[in-house]
Amino acid sequence: MKTPTELASKLAQQWHNADLREQRLLNPQSWPIQLSIGKPAASTVRNHLSQVRQHIERWRQLRIGRVHWEQHHYQSTHDAVELPVSWALSTPTEWVNATASQDIRREYQALGRLVQQTDSQFHPFLIRQRSLVFNKPEHEVIKAAELALLLTPGAAQGSPLRAVSLAGIDRKFFERNRTLITRLLDIRFDGLASEQGLETFLGAQHDNDHWLLVADLDGSLLPFTQQRVRDSELIACPLSASHILIVENERCLHQLPELSDTLAILGAGLNLRWLSAEWLSDKTLGYWGDIDSRGLSMLAQARQHQPGLTPLLMSRAIFDNYQHSKAVTEPLPATPEPPIQLSPEEAQLYHHLLSLKKGRLEQEFIDKQQVMDTVSQWRAHNNP
Repeated sequence: MKTPTELASKLAQQWHNADLREQRLLNPQSWPIQLSIGKPAASTVRNHLSQVRQHIERWRQLRIGRVHWEQHHYQSTHDAVELPVSWALSTPTEWVNATASQDIRREYQALGRLVQQTDSQFHPFLIRQRSLVFNKPEHEVIKAAELALLLTPGAAQGSPLRAVSLAGIDRKFFERNRTLITRLLDIRFDGLASEQGLETFLGAQHDNDHWLLVADLDGSLLPFTQQRVRDSELIACPLSASHILIVENERCLHQLPELSDTLAILGAGLNLRWLSAEWLSDKTLGYWGDIDSRGLSMLAQARQHQPGLTPLLMSRAIFDNYQHSKAVTEPLPATPEPPIQLSPEEAQLYHHLLSLKKGRLEQEFIDKQQVMDTVSQWRAHNNP
């Protein structure tokens, strides 16, 4: 037979179980819950009757929930004994009060305030992530949830995060709450904020240098076949090649051919600020990215810095050729309207991709020989 104190300890342990906490706080179908108290053995009633009476009295004094009683007969007692056999709790408040823990009660009250002032899609996360949530002031958590509803991919528009002014936040807000904001955005956008990094996801200027992969397609322009260069250095340090091929993803390096007087810069993604370098205006530039709304948006961003660049392998014809065998769903499409820097044909492709269930063709799925031929033709056509 269990005492109220013993079951209170069990209920407190259950509070620390994230699955149970989420289920009981968010799902009304979880209630009521019932805990077994147990019955004393005949030997206990016969040899320790005073302890049994104390046990019964403890349960009679309990004012939380509902105790279920049953009559039981023992040979050692003249009359039937009314015993507590189970304890039913009908609400989360009863559960929390039954734990007899001031810490749990404070957490529950704080969660109640957070749930009242945040969007419902965030409630499971707030309830489960106690260590992340309760290490911050409540008003910061509420503000982070409000901010996460306002932020969208590319919302920073090239500004540093500290310059983003939404929901009345101060310039240090992202610094203090980076992990929390990222996790909340993951809920809205299927984990992409963590996958891409907060700056890249929001299209913000990186406070730290971004490393790019520079590949020597000529074989004699660099000390190494490949080397990493920081974008800040790339802006200030001209490269000697006459032709520069910009490739969205690093993993496409193996598809590129050997080309004279040509360097490839891979892995920039959304970080294209280095394209504003003055020395690039004297170069012949090619750009190759994924064929999806985001890839075309990056092309438009690159064209903002370098209007004369040539897009490669990003046409409707290429997409149509691979659509049925290689196209996939774009996890997070860009804005409904195409950027103004796209050509009419590119804008039409943009709309077409958004209309499809599978409107994304990743670079690495294009046949290697086709890539090599197209890039080689671009180089030959632009022979100085």
